[in-house]
Amino acid sequence: MSSIYGTLFRISTFGESHGKAIGVVIDGCPAGVEVDEEFIQSELSRRKPGQSKITTQRKEDDQFEILSGVFEGKTTGTPVAIVIYNTDQRSKDYSHIAEKYRPSHADFTYQEKYGIRDYRGGGRSSARETAARVAAGALAKLFLKKYGISVQAFVNQVGAMKLEKPYQELRLEEAEKNIVRCPDREMAEKMIDYIDQVRKDRDTIGGVVQCVAKGIPVGLGEPVFDKLHAELGKAILSINAVKGFEYGSGFDGVQLKGSQHNDLFETAGDKVVTRTNFSGGIQGGISNGQDIYFNVAFKPVATIMKDQDSVDQHGKSTVVSGKGRHDPCVVPRAVPIVEAMAALVLADFLLLDQSRKIN
Repeated sequence: MSSIYGTLFRISTFGESHGKAIGVVIDGCPAGVEVDEEFIQSELSRRKPGQSKITTQRKEDDQFEILSGVFEGKTTGTPVAIVIYNTDQRSKDYSHIAEKYRPSHADFTYQEKYGIRDYRGGGRSSARETAARVAAGALAKLFLKKYGISVQAFVNQVGAMKLEKPYQELRLEEAEKNIVRCPDREMAEKMIDYIDQVRKDRDTIGGVVQCVAKGIPVGLGEPVFDKLHAELGKAILSINAVKGFEYGSGFDGVQLKGSQHNDLFETAGDKVVTRTNFSGGIQGGISNGQDIYFNVAFKPVATIMKDQDSVDQHGKSTVVSGKGRHDPCVVPRAVPIVEAMAALVLADFLLLDQSRKIN
């Protein structure tokens, strides 16, 4: 079950970083969703490697092929299978770590758990797997669009460089106009220069992606174990290199008093809304109709182009030399991945909510 996610809108991903292909089977997508293949490709292109000087230089076009579940441009209600063939593997780049454990990678834990591991780019543990999630997330976005729901993420921090403005004061569409995907042009230029310098120093740096979902209806989520924010947290924390998830006021909220933090209710026309949104659009585990927003912390990429002390699978001390093609900072390419996982969660909860209602 480790490669399956979702309840009604359910996905199962497959493939390895240096295998023949990666892909996903989406089960439970309702019939009649218009499949915009150009949109799906554009989402994959936002995640693909080799797109700028501050990303890995592995060259994958990430062209996809739909094998089933779509007829005359619409989903049929049967499983949608999507495959993405790998074309630029350089397995020889990893032969030097066939028996060595790279610091902060999954090499040791995979070896101990399974007794075997694919050392070529990390195999199944590679972030290459997330391309399959983005393909599935694109279909989820197309489904959500029918209900006026949108999901948009952007980079709001790289290292110590952080946007101080709340997302409401930013033009989020500006994020796609620069290679770091930050909606503030001045800060974006600083982030790009910093990441490029880190790359030249043969090192890596972490960052934060913020995600905003708009048009959410009231009532998504369950009051106990399947709280909407808990499921979002689970989905987001399953992304490679994620070290933290906070929604609404998050950790900053602890500095406020209840009288400052409470979201007061008021009416706007025929709707009940909140004057503020420290709750992040979720109260009691259930969406309240306001924007859902959350932050995702990504660690520095574990592979650095410097020698590091380690041990091999025989327990002997060794040195791991950084080789291959890797991101100096993962957050620019992580933006569409965060959006995809959020869209999959929202699509699933929307279907669950609809299943409980009598037309």
